[in-house]
Amino acid sequence: MLEAWLDFHRATLGLKCSGLKDDQLRLAAASPSSMTLLGLVQHMAEVERNWFQRVFAGQDLPPVFGENNVDGFALQPERGLDEAMAAWRAQVARGRELIAEASLDDSGQLSQQEAVHVGDQGVSLRWIMVHMIEEYARHNGHADLIREQIDGTTGA
Repeated sequence: MLEAWLDFHRATLGLKCSGLKDDQLRLAAASPSSMTLLGLVQHMAEVERNWFQRVFAGQDLPPVFGENNVDGFALQPERGLDEAMAAWRAQVARGRELIAEASLDDSGQLSQQEAVHVGDQGVSLRWIMVHMIEEYARHNGHADLIREQIDGTTGA
């Protein structure tokens, strides 16, 4: 069930970006926010890498879009949706590989700095999956508002 909900929200983010031109994907939500649909895709690539590869699998990896773009929101003129989506999909695929044989009770480790927000350094795969569903759901709400502002499209 957790995987199905996570996949639903992953697909929803992809739908929010479909059929738009590059300049539309770079339109900010509403002043003063600089959030864009393209930035959300990049951000979720970073989130996927962080929770499944860094936290759950304990891998030491650099940010997907470079050290100067740790959260993924910053846009580059030369990077469009195709490249960002490919990076995001690669992170999703790698996460799926890492959890394919894992138990929901298996744990990953947060840094001490991250653990302050959660209350413990150990987080189960179950916790990570629920958190990822929440992260996507929250950002899909942002994406829905941005998309509605661009061309009036609403809903899943």
